[in-house]
Amino acid sequence: MSGIAHHLVKRGLDATQERYRSGAGSFAQDGDSKPFGHPHIVAAALIITSVVWFFAMSAVQYIYGGVVATLTMIESPTATAFTVDPVQSDEVDAPLLSADEKKATRNEPELFYVRTKPITSNIRTTIKHLVAEAGPWARFRGLQVAFVYHFVHQMVFQLFTLLFGGQMISQSFAAVATAVVLSRLQMLWTHVVISAPSEKKWYRRFPTIADGKKILLPTAVWALAEQVAIYIPVTLFMAFNLEGYFQNPSEFGKYSDMQQKSVMLASLAVLMSGLVTTALIVFPAHVTLKRVQASLLPEENDTIVPFDRTFGGKVQPEIVGGKDVVSMLDAWKTFGWTARLRLIALYAKIMAIQLSTSIFFVLLAVFEVRMINGDYILY
Repeated sequence: MSGIAHHLVKRGLDATQERYRSGAGSFAQDGDSKPFGHPHIVAAALIITSVVWFFAMSAVQYIYGGVVATLTMIESPTATAFTVDPVQSDEVDAPLLSADEKKATRNEPELFYVRTKPITSNIRTTIKHLVAEAGPWARFRGLQVAFVYHFVHQMVFQLFTLLFGGQMISQSFAAVATAVVLSRLQMLWTHVVISAPSEKKWYRRFPTIADGKKILLPTAVWALAEQVAIYIPVTLFMAFNLEGYFQNPSEFGKYSDMQQKSVMLASLAVLMSGLVTTALIVFPAHVTLKRVQASLLPEENDTIVPFDRTFGGKVQPEIVGGKDVVSMLDAWKTFGWTARLRLIALYAKIMAIQLSTSIFFVLLAVFEVRMINGDYILY
């Protein structure tokens, strides 16, 4: 959706510049031609709108797709315990107990457990909890680490691209190698996001080298899964020779019915391959990575949402002969279906928010053109 909105805004800018250079500058309406009198103003308005749209989409992706999704991946179910004292009665309908039996049961209250609703079951409750625990800027927690990570990621990726070459398969190896090299920095971001507010600066909370070694394999698996989810659809796209069709979409109407159906079926196959590989490979690998990273959170740091550090007894401290990190298999198995469906629902909501946001900004761009240049639509 973000790519569609970007394409529409770009077309508006290109058309504005082309009409201004050619001197035609017209808006089509009922076959008449109207002068395009404010090309610079239109271009400036579309540029500003696209910049605001970019920041809005980035905020949605970071807050909901980053912070809230990570908390959803690590939150553990909790239960509230309460007791109910037995009712003592001398009425005829009271249980037929002897005096000794009544005396024995008089001080034995019943214990009940009620599972509480997860904090991350709803976006609004998650944000309210974050703000209540860490202040109004808590929704952007970890942002400094994210900036550093993406900046360094670009430099390291470019370096590996030069070493491995510019081919697609080489770039995939470069992406995996970059993720592995920066695995400690990525784990730092996870720890900052899931932990309660700390007086320590983020750069003083870097994971140890020993902990960094424990995260190398899960990071490599996740990075490789992402590349597979990219490589398969792209390979199918090229195998079906769809590039020529998409480069000249205006020619689509000239194709025969059989050709049009073939293109649509091939496009659907490419889309479904991306969705299936993402759901079956990337989704489990990402969840597993985040939960393994969370298991290495230092003991002195509390989490901002309920989190079972033992993963149902799977993780034991090293001082008692266990490993202080959860295995990849246990990290995924302890993430039950209720939590998985909750995370899938979150991703669906994020897609809906991004879709509505993009539609809003596209309509806003159209409205700006109409207001600046009169009641005409640029074609």
